[in-house]
Amino acid sequence: MATWYQRNVPDDVLARLRAIARSKRSSVSAVAIRELDLASRRADNAQLLAAVADTGVDVPTVLEHLRVGRSES
Repeated sequence: MATWYQRNVPDDVLARLRAIARSKRSSVSAVAIRELDLASRRADNAQLLAAVADTGVDVPTVLEHLRVGRSES
């Protein structure tokens, strides 16, 4: 596992990370790594979406079916 030291972290960002770490009873480093992990996973989203087959169903149709389904519940 690599070691990474981050400089020039804005004070407000560090303050928020510290607050999250306190509430989770964790370290700032663990919180930062978890957030970086989540953010970096989004880098693959465009490629994943491009690989999804086109169903030919348009967005308004999907939304209408959702609306109807929710009103029947």
